[in-house]
Amino acid sequence: MNKVEAIGLVELNSIASGIRTADEMVKVAPVILIAAMTICPGKYISLVGGEVSAVESSVKRGKEVGGEWVVDSLFIPNIHSDVFPAIRGTATIEHVKAVGVIETFSVAAAIIAGDGAAKAAKVRLMELRLAQGLAGKSFVTMTGDVSDVIAGVDAGVTLIRESGMLVKSVVIPRPHDDLREKLL
Repeated sequence: MNKVEAIGLVELNSIASGIRTADEMVKVAPVILIAAMTICPGKYISLVGGEVSAVESSVKRGKEVGGEWVVDSLFIPNIHSDVFPAIRGTATIEHVKAVGVIETFSVAAAIIAGDGAAKAAKVRLMELRLAQGLAGKSFVTMTGDVSDVIAGVDAGVTLIRESGMLVKSVVIPRPHDDLREKLL
């Protein structure tokens, strides 16, 4: 398996259930286990990647095994190229223009919102912070021209609003230079 065509994630509020779910997800289909880890506050995520059908099967199995412990999940075919660098903290942004932030109650919702924003508008994802040290919340930051950031934030919010996982979103048209430096 050379290329990650799709990603899937199951987020649970039980660590024991999370570990078992991760094992079942990689046993049911030929996927890459990208991340299997605890996140705040005592939740567990399993993130897999691979071919579309394999990832879809893996997430389906993860949701079955996780059952009542599943907090959120995602399946994204054709993931945007900005998502992995934003998750890893390796996104290269030369200049911060306007800034958009989408804050969520789950890891899955932040990834969905970030991917959707990057696909819908001419924005660059800066960071996708996945719940570490955030009491289970996550957020995505993006930059671009003001109109593009507004469009990106709107697109990301639209994708997650009905799930109840949206905390808050903001667009900062002209961030102060001190803030720009901290975001790079």
